This record gives sequence, structure tokens and C-alpha cells, in this order.
Amino acid sequence: MTTTRRDALKTVLGSVALSSLGWDGASAQAGGKFVYANNSPYDNLDPHTIFDTARAATRFNLYDGLYRWVDNPPKMIPWLAESHTVSADGKVYTFKLRQNAKFHDGKPLTSADVVYSIERIIALKKGPASLYLDVIKPGTTQAPDPHTVVFNLANPSAIFLTTVPDILIVNSALVKANEKDGDWGEAWLARNEAGSGSYALRRHDPAVGFTARRFAEHFAGWTGQPFDDLEFRTVLETNTRVLGLIRGDFQGADGYLPYDQIQRLRQSPNVQIIEQESMRVFILALNNSKPLMNNVHFRRALAYAFDYDGFIKNIMKDSVSRNPGPNPNNIWGTPAGLKGYSYDLDKAREELKKVTEPLRPITINALAGFSESEQAATLFQNTLRQIGVEVVVEVSPWSVVSSRMRKAETQADIIPLWKSTYYVDPNNWVGELYGTRYHGTRTFSYYSNPEFDKRLDRALVSGSQEERRTLYEEMTQMVNDDAAGIFVYNTRWYGPYSSKVEGIRFSPVSNGQDIRWASQKR
Repeated sequence: MTTTRRDALKTVLGSVALSSLGWDGASAQAGGKFVYANNSPYDNLDPHTIFDTARAATRFNLYDGLYRWVDNPPKMIPWLAESHTVSADGKVYTFKLRQNAKFHDGKPLTSADVVYSIERIIALKKGPASLYLDVIKPGTTQAPDPHTVVFNLANPSAIFLTTVPDILIVNSALVKANEKDGDWGEAWLARNEAGSGSYALRRHDPAVGFTARRFAEHFAGWTGQPFDDLEFRTVLETNTRVLGLIRGDFQGADGYLPYDQIQRLRQSPNVQIIEQESMRVFILALNNSKPLMNNVHFRRALAYAFDYDGFIKNIMKDSVSRNPGPNPNNIWGTPAGLKGYSYDLDKAREELKKVTEPLRPITINALAGFSESEQAATLFQNTLRQIGVEVVVEVSPWSVVSSRMRKAETQADIIPLWKSTYYVDPNNWVGELYGTRYHGTRTFSYYSNPEFDKRLDRALVSGSQEERRTLYEEMTQMVNDDAAGIFVYNTRWYGPYSSKVEGIRFSPVSNGQDIRWASQKR
């Protein structure tokens, strides 16, 4: 029997009502402050221009979407929308909004705000826009009544529903009041917020972080002892984050600290470590478009020159699992028995002999504040020198690296970084990383392969789960054969939190920065 995409999504999204989760009429005894130490700056708060996991806190705490990803394995639950229907041709999605949602200024949230939000995303062409530009055309989304919104897709989309949580809703009246010269309020929203989320912004300093106050009137209600105040603080130095957790200055931090620091934190009675398998693949992203990097033999030489086992054993202390392809091991879309590359300098030299153009120094741009990224760059620099390839290592904050990645010309040759989860589908990984349609938006690779793109185009519209599985497996094999990237491991998340905190609901999509569920222990 053929499984349709709609059938498959039933395992992800069920008919979950808020009352079934114990929120209707729930009461809470709130108080206290939760301080989260982050290794990337919260330099921009706009949910429609910033779309990365390092700064996920603004999206998950200040704003709401129609649906929401929670838990692990990730599942979608109704959020601002109570339900949806899909037309027989798969092109019309109709969502029914709940009637008790309001923005932080008290204005009721209506379908007009949803329409404005998707129009704004498409117009700005930043952040999550690449997920929608091909399927939602300007002016096609309708609001037939205040609590119904209709998305009229240009063509069927196999991934649209899984990306719906990324359509975060802004207060259209408030944003319009702060527009300047037709900028859709972009300058204003970078430093302010217009959301309905569980917390309302109080203060923002791009160099320091932001603080927020619990929104007591949030439609989902509150239970337990939620925190009244949040502070997401930029703390780039790993040791400072660790010491702050041990002293009790911080109640949480990123769950991807070096493993030796996790072990250090385990010794403190003030800290608890919540351990989960994530869906975050560590990749040495290769800029396939640059001279020399566009030679498959040179890329294969690079792939054979990385010491995978040494990195996992000596640097990661066996805290992660080898991941030979672009998709995480715990999702479909990878062919059975995929053999990734192994550390073999003899094979690297053999591939290098097939490169006819002269060698040049290669630039590796590591992420500042992410020790594994910096260590991978140093390790790779040393092994590449052994085969005669010179490397220049640069270290830059994520905001700088990500801005350079928007153009093939400015992106470095190699970037050691992670591909995180934004929606749960292999397109989130192999599709976005290597599809030509995502150049300049979601790609790390600037890889071009017409046969890959042909399969990707079909996978994005197919209603058959079996066909999509086959297509993504074929695409994954192509990427492996072409050494379009260097794939190292799938991450385990070791969330460090104060021992006085409970109720953390980790999801690979929010990466532990969704604090609405957190509570103070009684």
C-alpha cells in the first residue's frame, strides 16, 4: 500500500487540544528569574529576518506560530491554530485560529495578522523566506473571517505543513505604525518586538542580550511555578558560562558545550545535565563554487584528510555518534549502509594527484565561541599540511560567518559548523544544503548538480512517502559520491540547567531555548 505524505504527517501532528495538555483553566504560582547564557549574540530580534538556532530564543519565547514543534522526537502541536484542512489537490491549506489569543499590547490576534506576517516574510526575502517563495505568491493568502486563514499554494508542497511553525505572527498594526520608507518595519523590529509569545520584551542591547517578562494573559495559560523574568545573555567565553552555572548565576546554557566541560558540570550539585539525542549534524561545509573547491578530486582529497575517529574520540570524548552523510542518523532519507569517507592520507594524496590546477591556500572560517568548530579547523589545518595543502584559519562570530554565507564569493572555502533542525524532513538537511534553489539562502555549499536538482524538485511536490524516501536516498548518495561536504557526527544534546529548574522540554527544533515550559522546583 502506498503511504501518502498526509498519512505520514499523522505520526507527527495529531489532534492535540490545549485542554488535553492540562492548560485550560490551569493556575500557576510564578516568580523568579531565569538567566540563559548563550554563545552567540542576540543582535537582531526580527523573527522574519533571523532564522538560526543560535538565536532561537527570540522566536520561541517572544512569538507564536500557527503550530509549534515540541519534544524529542519532535512533534507538531496546534498552537495559534486549533486545526487545519487540506484540499484534495494539496494546494489549499485552511487554518482555524483560536479566539483567545492576543498580542502583548492587548490587541486580539486575527487572521489579518497571519496574512500580514506571511506577506512580510515573502517581501523581505530573508530568514525563513526561502521555505515559502516557491509556493506562496504575494497576495494569495486570504482571511475570509477573523479566525480563518487560507494559504493558496502555487503548487503542492510536501514540506509546507512541516514548515508552518516557522510562520511567526507579528502584530500587523504595531509593525505598520513603525514602518519607514516601505521597509516593513525591519529597522524597528530588529530592536523591538510585536509578538504574542509567552514572554514580552522589556529590554534589548545587541551587545548584551535581552530581557523579557512573563505574559500572564498568554492563551495557553500557565502551570506550576513558571519564571516571571527571562534574561538571554551573550556570554562567548566557555569557561565563563560554565563557572556561572556552577555558581548559580545562570539557570541554563547552550547544550553543546565541550564534553570535558559537561563532565565538569556534572560534579556540581547546583547543575543538572539533561541528555538527549539531537538532530544536529556537524559538517565541514565546502564552498563547491570556488576555484579548486569545484574540483571533485580535490574535495575527495579533503574528505579523506579529516581524522573523523580522532576528532570524535580525542576531542569529543566519544560523546557523539559518527554520521557519514548530511542527514542525521535518526531520520529517514539516507541509503542503508551509506559508507562515508574515512581518514586515509594515502587516498587523499592519490586524489590530489588527479588535480591538474595549481594548489592555493585554503581558508577555514571557524565559529568564535564554539570550541569544536575552532578545534576542527586546527586539526584539519594540521592534517592538510601533511598532504601539501596550506590552510589559513580565521575565527569569526556566527553573525559574521552567516552574513558571508549569503554569497558564494564571500563565503570561506571551508566552515566547520552544524546543520540544525528547523523542520523535521530530510529536505531540512540534504535538500537545503545542496539544492541549487537554496543558493544564497539556506545552502552552506553552493553545490550544483542538475540530476540532484531534478530529484529535489520532484521530492518537494510528491505525495508519496515511498517515492520521497527513494529520491532523498539517491540525493544523499550523489552528495557523498561528489564529496560535496565533509560529514562528521550527529550531536548529543547535554543541556546544563540549574538543579532548581524542572519542566524543560527539549526539542531539536528549539535547542533548549524554549523556556515557556520551565518551572521552579517546589
